[in-house]
Amino acid sequence: MAEVKEFTLPDLGEGLTEAEVVRWLVEVGEVVAVDQPVVEVETAKAMVEVPCPYGGVVTARYGAEGEELAVGAPLLTVAVGADASAPAAAEGSGSGGADGVVAEADGADAAGDGGAGETSGAVLVGYGTGAPPARRRRVRPTPVPAAAAGQVNGVASGYGRHAVTPEVPVRAEAAEPAPGPVPVISPLVRRLARQNGVELRTLTGSGPDGLILRADVERAIGAAGAPAAAAEPSAAAASVRAGDAGEVRIPLRGLRGVVADKMSRSRREIPEATCWVDVDATELLAARRAMNAAGGPDAPKISLLALLARICTAALARYPELNARVDTEAREIVRLERVHVGFAAQTDRGLVVPVVRDAHARSAESLSEELGRLTGAARDGSLTPGELTGSTFTLNNYGVFGVDGSTPIINHPEAAMLGVGRIVPKPWVYEGELAVRQVTQLSLTFDHRVCDGGVAGGFLRYVADCVEQPAVLLRGV
Repeated sequence: MAEVKEFTLPDLGEGLTEAEVVRWLVEVGEVVAVDQPVVEVETAKAMVEVPCPYGGVVTARYGAEGEELAVGAPLLTVAVGADASAPAAAEGSGSGGADGVVAEADGADAAGDGGAGETSGAVLVGYGTGAPPARRRRVRPTPVPAAAAGQVNGVASGYGRHAVTPEVPVRAEAAEPAPGPVPVISPLVRRLARQNGVELRTLTGSGPDGLILRADVERAIGAAGAPAAAAEPSAAAASVRAGDAGEVRIPLRGLRGVVADKMSRSRREIPEATCWVDVDATELLAARRAMNAAGGPDAPKISLLALLARICTAALARYPELNARVDTEAREIVRLERVHVGFAAQTDRGLVVPVVRDAHARSAESLSEELGRLTGAARDGSLTPGELTGSTFTLNNYGVFGVDGSTPIINHPEAAMLGVGRIVPKPWVYEGELAVRQVTQLSLTFDHRVCDGGVAGGFLRYVADCVEQPAVLLRGV
């Protein structure tokens, strides 16, 4: 007896509530193994392949490519059990000539049934190794009124317009349409048929147990000479729409939506202040050249950002008040022992903040290597959720955009962010004489709840001293 199990979009561990379907990796009717990736989704932070915790036959997919799904919404259903080749089978003999059967969730834990099939060994948030919380589905004969059988959309259950109660497929008769549910599960197939005037009851499905697939509907459309309508509008068409007055409206969704929400929350909750100072970075640039020359031509180069990150970790050791967050519910300042440095990285998808974990325990060379790796992953969109969360302090090099200064918004729930402007030749008084030096501006935005101006000024002055005289940093090494 096969059992239909529903796999929902898991919490990917980022605190996000939705993800966009980028690419399906399996088709309806395909056999999948436990922990096999079945769909590639893009959250506001990263691209993630989602593995299925069940092994069996895919009986339905939910969501078109380019569509956003909420965490907890159905991704697909899988027929598991003794006969995985059949997506579902009727239980009992039935009565009154009702051939249609529907799957009904009973809310029980799937692990409670000893014959429920394989379970996953992979751990996603919300899907443990021992007892995945998917709902068990029992199949039982249910008489369906003709009016209900003619509906093309299922019953939504809190998941939006594509979340339907899956129907278990039955064999389609070649003769005139029979009463009962249509042997099709996917709401996308139903929509495609409805948009093109195809009567599903007249089709014989090519899927398991006569399941009607999208290919069957497209063949029927082609035979009728009607152009196939797209099941879903493209993501580009859905993302921008023209207003009545000629304006263009761009929904705050995906990465841009998350950034907007986080920045708004930061401004609402954090009473931030900014202080800044102009700094002569000539000696720091010279020290970097010397360090790279000493490593030889084949040694990895140390980046300027890595040196600045190393200076920040030393400054945070002297001023731990800034490596903190505020617990607003408990009304407590939480000081953190470990330093995880986030750095702002502009990508084609927007602004992301990869995180160098345990930056306080890394050398300049180790920091440079990790910063390079994370930057490359940010550009190609392969950062994992763990590499985008958990920062305790952010370093923002906005000088790459050719600007001198900024008053950035703190990356909530952190307490401070150091900004670095462009480094340019400027007239500067050096050792009592006017000279042309490499000058930059440093700005520190800090949460005024965790410290007063004296601490923030002391932190910024120490960072500036290390930039102007790198030997100052050696005192703490």
